[in-house]
Amino acid sequence: MAWQGMAAEFLQVPAVTRAYTAACVLTTAAVQLEILSPFQLYFNPHLVFQKFQVWRLFTNFLFFGPMGFSFFFNMLFVFRYCRMLEEGSFRGRTADFVFMFLFGGVLMILLGLLGSLFFLGQALMAMLVYVWSRRSPQVRVNFFGLLTFQAPFLPWAILGISLLLGNSILVDLLGIAVGHIYYFLEDVFPNQPGGKRLLLTPHFFCFWTPLRRTPTTCPFLRSVQEPICHRRSNQATMEPPHFQDQLDLGSSLLFKIYQ
Repeated sequence: MAWQGMAAEFLQVPAVTRAYTAACVLTTAAVQLEILSPFQLYFNPHLVFQKFQVWRLFTNFLFFGPMGFSFFFNMLFVFRYCRMLEEGSFRGRTADFVFMFLFGGVLMILLGLLGSLFFLGQALMAMLVYVWSRRSPQVRVNFFGLLTFQAPFLPWAILGISLLLGNSILVDLLGIAVGHIYYFLEDVFPNQPGGKRLLLTPHFFCFWTPLRRTPTTCPFLRSVQEPICHRRSNQATMEPPHFQDQLDLGSSLLFKIYQ
């Protein structure tokens, strides 16, 4: 049956992309069915640190608003660029990928306190797109079948779409800023004279079974000078060929549906 084929295809998606996308869709569906309320999900420092509602530190990244064009637009970009990162520059490095999520999430929450931001899922999406775009500078992106440009311009094009949709660009700017900080610390600064790697994935991540794909992903499981768990992320900057130049396929379909 068709749904069985879709389920089988979804199970082929890398673990982190599959888990995060499913969590976002299920959370939005629960809100749409009135099982949950957005007031139970948004980030509120008072409720987190004084009422110990710690789940808000995570759920604010899972809700992208009611189902509509904006939701499907965000989900398309989350799924696509999260998957391309996980299958590209983070291939075989699931622990490093999860650590990137945690680093970005913590930094967004700290910076979000300054702007009183309640939902940061769109900022996380912007971060994923920014990191992918900087690691794939030669890829040409066809945006909605209207514009073709180099990948590093993609985050700014998305920011423009958010502006047209009436969303706050502060969230997108936050995601771009955090993405740039991660990219600089992970890909730029270590290659500078006197630079060194500052973002080291905790060894606990390497030993945690769901994140340990092979024995070579952790320095304690392999005696080498530079552990794969901490190797330079720019060794695999180009994405698999079948992911390139296909942005217009899914996004154009959604654009036509919601015109």
